[in-house]
Amino acid sequence: MERLLRSLPGVSGATQGDNGQVGVIGGSVEYPGQPTISALAALRTGTDDAEALVSEEIYGVVASHSPNLLVDRFDGERFEGDAVDRALELGEWADTLVIGPGLVDADPAAISETITHTEVPVVVDALAIGPGMEADLSNTVFTPASEEEEWITEEYGSIEALSKETDAVIALTGDVDTIVADGERTTNETGTSALTVAGTGDTMAGIIASLLAQGMNRADAAELGAWILGKSGELASAEYGNGLVATDVIERIPDTLH
Repeated sequence: MERLLRSLPGVSGATQGDNGQVGVIGGSVEYPGQPTISALAALRTGTDDAEALVSEEIYGVVASHSPNLLVDRFDGERFEGDAVDRALELGEWADTLVIGPGLVDADPAAISETITHTEVPVVVDALAIGPGMEADLSNTVFTPASEEEEWITEEYGSIEALSKETDAVIALTGDVDTIVADGERTTNETGTSALTVAGTGDTMAGIIASLLAQGMNRADAAELGAWILGKSGELASAEYGNGLVATDVIERIPDTLH
């Protein structure tokens, strides 16, 4: 991990440079905080700018979460139709996109179209994983939890098969995190049982997106992202025990990096 950490801009031994920009497409009335969690995790991992793209319905709520975030909106209550054009514009601005955190009831075709036509790497998370499997996945990282892994196995048989057939990289969170690239499996054992708390999957997506935006390849970003989440969770757990929340983990990311 030291090799991967030292390759990041601003970390000891590396040349200071552009740390990239991350766009996050997500959120809903039920889950308005999820895109904010991903975006804040990206910032704490070193990204220069993070912008959340959410529905007009929840724009005011999300825009009030943090003065550190950029926030924009698409028309209507649901990610569909014209929202794809706005998402692709975000992809032109960003160095990496995240799609899926809290994105309830989105049009599957709109998700697939966004992933396929975005030229920068895309982290496919949470509710975008099912419909995302219909897209061109050659520049994606999937970040499923165990329940979302079931969607993958129903479609492809295993996460290794998904990786081999589509060139996607998978970072599966669990008791022991599993990273699959080119059909090959590695594991990450950092972490704590407290990381089952809501929002840590969104945190993982934001961390990996930030590493991609800083120029890391997909396999290395997935491997290092799982390690950073686990170590940050360990630091937060030492202070809060099982009472930690996702933002506690995010605030420990700089300590983990340094």
